[in-house]
Amino acid sequence: MKRKRKPSSPVTLDRRMRTLLITFFVPVLVMMCILFVALITYVNQYTSILHNVTTASEFNQDFKENIDLKMYYYVVGSHYSDGLPIEEVESAQELARGLLETTTQDESWKAINGVLELCENLEEKIYLIEATDNYDDRQTQLENNIYVLTELIQEYMYNYLYHEASLLDSLQSEMVRNLWMELVLILAAVLALLIIMLRRSLRFAHSITRPISALCARVQSIGEGDLAVRTPIQAQEYEIQTLSNGFEDMVGRLNRQIEQNRQEQMRLRSAELALLQAQINPHFLYNTLDAIVWLIEMEKNEQAVEMVTSLSSFFRSSLSNGRDVITLREEEQHVRSYLEIQHMRYKDILEYEINIAPELAPYRIPKLTLQPLVENALYHGIKLKRGRGHIRVAGQMEAVDSRGLLVSDPKQMEEARQKNPSAAVIVLTVEDDGAGMEPERLAQVRSTLKHEQSIGFGVATVHERLQLMFGPEYGLQIESRPGEGTCVTARIPPQEIQTEQNPRIEKDAELQEGKRCW
Repeated sequence: MKRKRKPSSPVTLDRRMRTLLITFFVPVLVMMCILFVALITYVNQYTSILHNVTTASEFNQDFKENIDLKMYYYVVGSHYSDGLPIEEVESAQELARGLLETTTQDESWKAINGVLELCENLEEKIYLIEATDNYDDRQTQLENNIYVLTELIQEYMYNYLYHEASLLDSLQSEMVRNLWMELVLILAAVLALLIIMLRRSLRFAHSITRPISALCARVQSIGEGDLAVRTPIQAQEYEIQTLSNGFEDMVGRLNRQIEQNRQEQMRLRSAELALLQAQINPHFLYNTLDAIVWLIEMEKNEQAVEMVTSLSSFFRSSLSNGRDVITLREEEQHVRSYLEIQHMRYKDILEYEINIAPELAPYRIPKLTLQPLVENALYHGIKLKRGRGHIRVAGQMEAVDSRGLLVSDPKQMEEARQKNPSAAVIVLTVEDDGAGMEPERLAQVRSTLKHEQSIGFGVATVHERLQLMFGPEYGLQIESRPGEGTCVTARIPPQEIQTEQNPRIEKDAELQEGKRCW
């Protein structure tokens, strides 16, 4: 088997392409320059004659009629007379002098020189009429001098235009004929160059297409799921070799990324399972059922029915048809059901308020985000405080303008979102006025959130789930003061979710809408 000879040193595609193009385009460029010089020469001649024709065309076609009429009015003393037509004659003289400087053909030069001399003679005859007082003498001079001279001037100008137009036509024919001859010669030379270039291009293309075909086959196998790292394709060109090496490196990184994503999904599922197991607390269920039995025994049937309804809505929201992501409306209803139950149990110490902006209802949020925060506020804030406590759940949209300032006006907020979609954020807060936390405990909780460690209350799990879903710039923030209470803030991006809502949940949400405080 014949072995292929490899180049002694790597050659880039750019260098090989430049060499190929220079071999072809330098001779073509030389021939084009010759053609260009010839064309410029013809164009200059053509332009000069065309300029003469155009300038001569500016001569007033009604020159004779205008001069004759104005001189007639002047001679008869008509009230229509506006003086001698000296300006028209001087304008014709100026035009003739300009044409004399650019006219090269003899016949044309004689014609335009005759126009200039006749205009000078006409000007003298006009002044002669002005100096004549006798009416009959003026009439004689008008007929024998003025009318004759204007006729001659117009005839000479037409002769000039005729000769220049004839020259322009003959020059155009000669230019087209010579250009065609030059083009034929250039095309013959280009054809010879093309034959030479075709042979070199075929060899060049063959050295590129083979490794590219192998590379395409490799890309197709990757698209079909073959993510095993292989030996890169060997190619003579530096770029193709680099591309093959890059593909194999990409496959390796892709494998690592897939494994990382799998681990993150496992962590997310574990966090969701742990949170769900912590949420469906047997003690919460037992205590709620005991409270329902107690209400029935006390013949408080209406309150018992209300608690059963809230408990049913609570667990239905917890299940959410198996969905991990729900709307803020569903999450709000879940929290409302939980607080209704707890309010019936702890009505002596608990008051609550839910104030989430209605326009946030369609945006998505991980299931069981707010309820663990509310539960912490109750058990680690309100119950540890002497006297009645309050839990406030709020939600609103915030945006930052181009200057970095927080805006709350809806119009300004919409403008900020259109300029930069990431400038808007949904801010959810769960605030209580309970026992609060000591600075050491607050620092411990914040450190736990930062290092994604469990502290037993579900807060770290909620924080981790928010960051896994929306990114590290989102999640929870905690503020607390001993004896004053705790405020947990969740920040998430406004992302809508398209899903069918549970009719019962929507009905419950409508019934509960407007109920903010017990």
